[in-house]
Amino acid sequence: MSKQELVVLDESGACEENGEGGVCCPGLVAAPLGEEQAAELAKLFKAMGDPVRLRLLSMIASRAGGEVCVCDLTPAFDLSQPTISHHLKLLRQAGLIDCERRGTWVYYWALPATLDRLAAFLAPSRTAGAAG
Repeated sequence: MSKQELVVLDESGACEENGEGGVCCPGLVAAPLGEEQAAELAKLFKAMGDPVRLRLLSMIASRAGGEVCVCDLTPAFDLSQPTISHHLKLLRQAGLIDCERRGTWVYYWALPATLDRLAAFLAPSRTAGAAG
């Protein structure tokens, strides 16, 4: 198995051009995915493939101030606290969110670079939209 290549992101989370003059992470309609890219992106989509996790990610990413306490997330679901923690753990492992413990509570925030990467991947290319 080959080593994964690191994706270089600029400050906004957008891809920079690679040394060969090409874009380092082309969008869905720009070029077919390689095996490693597909495997990496599949982990992100799998993490978001559950309705509870998708709602959690949305609640965290849309929160004013950029972070939310787990105590504010749990009441929105008819699930136990350990189940919510499990879903949050899967989102963290996928690299979509991160957290920090402050006393008794854990605070979560979305990782903008990962969300920007997903958005860039799914966005239709400008040239594909102009051709159609």
